Amino acid sequence: MTTPAVPTRLVTHVELDEAHTTRRQLSVSARLEAELSDGRALVLLDDRGWNESVLGDGDIRTHLTRASLEDDARTVVGPDEPYGDQTQEQAAAAHWAALAGILARQGVPAGPDALAGLAHAVVLGERLRAWAGF
Repeated sequence: MTTPAVPTRLVTHVELDEAHTTRRQLSVSARLEAELSDGRALVLLDDRGWNESVLGDGDIRTHLTRASLEDDARTVVGPDEPYGDQTQEQAAAAHWAALAGILARQGVPAGPDALAGLAHAVVLGERLRAWAGF
């Protein structure tokens, strides 16, 4: 009997949105994947991203660091901030349960707590690294 694949880490891929990026404004997309023990990667979220800009006549690149982009990427893919009467813990639990559900629909068993405890890497795309000068 084959052991089912399980998630081994989370990876957020961040890439430059060239159509909406200027010297003063950065626009990026972010895609969250679960890497599995069998080598596959399954998409969990592919509808995330963010914009940031500088005031005045500055260049946004002078304010960017690899670490700041990685931190922003992890924030953007969640857990989200609570809303209404929801607590931070409830928001986080709902987030991890939703991601576990996405994996379950793809035939991969994973508990929300296990997902929350996984390492989370960020991969900055080639175009983004070239534009930012990294």
